[in-house]
Amino acid sequence: MAEGTVQTIQVDAPAEVVFGVAADVGRFPEWAAAVRETEVLDTNEDGTPARATLVVDGMIRTITYTLNYTYDGIARISWSAEPGDDIAEMDGRYEFYELEEGGTEVVYALKVEPNFKVPGLLRRQAEKQIVGTALRGLRDRAEELASASD
Repeated sequence: MAEGTVQTIQVDAPAEVVFGVAADVGRFPEWAAAVRETEVLDTNEDGTPARATLVVDGMIRTITYTLNYTYDGIARISWSAEPGDDIAEMDGRYEFYELEEGGTEVVYALKVEPNFKVPGLLRRQAEKQIVGTALRGLRDRAEELASASD
C-alpha cells in the first residue's frame, strides 16, 4: 500500500476473538462508530463475508461503497472497494498478531481515494480519524466479548 494510514493497537483478547469481531461485517454498526449500515451481499463457504455494502459517516459526507474481502486464515483480512459514486479506490487490511504475553496486536492499514474533491491534507486527516476510531471500537468490542467468555 503506497500511501495511506497505518496504525496499530494492542487488544487484551485472543486473535480468534479479534478476528471474529473484524470479520462480522453485519455487526459493524454496533461497534464501529462511523458505520451506519451494512449489508452482506455474498459469503464464502466458511460464512465469512466475501462482498458487502457499507454506509459510513465520512465526516465530510455520508459515503456508500461495496467491498470485496479476502482472508489469510485468522491472520489477515484484506479488502478493496468496487469503484462507485463515492469511492474511486479503497484498499485496506487488518493483520492480527498473537502476543507472547497474551492478547493480540492489530495493524490496520487504509488508503482511500474518494470520487469527489477533497484537499489532500483533509483526506489524510479523515483516514487517520477513521482508522483510529475503528481500532478503538474493535479493541473495546473484542475485549468485551473475551471477558464475557471468561
